[in-house]
Amino acid sequence: MSWVDEIRWDDKGLLAVIAQETGTGRVLMLAWMNREALEKTLACGEAVYWSRSRQKLWHKGEESGHMQRVKEIRLDCDGDVLLLEVEQVGGLACHTGRVRCFYRKLVGEAWVETDPVIKDPSQIYKS
Repeated sequence: MSWVDEIRWDDKGLLAVIAQETGTGRVLMLAWMNREALEKTLACGEAVYWSRSRQKLWHKGEESGHMQRVKEIRLDCDGDVLLLEVEQVGGLACHTGRVRCFYRKLVGEAWVETDPVIKDPSQIYKS
């Protein structure tokens, strides 16, 4: 059995992927990969995901320049989640212009934004 056959893909052929910043351990984002995205990630050394909304491969940073250089790939105990340890190029992982996508914290019964916008998204995405 090959290493890729040990992965438990969901019924759509997808796998949840957590991107974690190397050095800090900060969780940057959650995304999805299919087999082709994983193969491309391995081939180029940068994170390539499957965009569920656009239904196509998405090379992280292809528009923004905020790529993720993959340092390590880990598979969880159930074989259904990958953890990518990445170097976040440009320091921003979130399309909202923040360092990470998990910028809201539940306080009582309300979501509070805890991380500031570092760069206005209109300055990142030209389209």
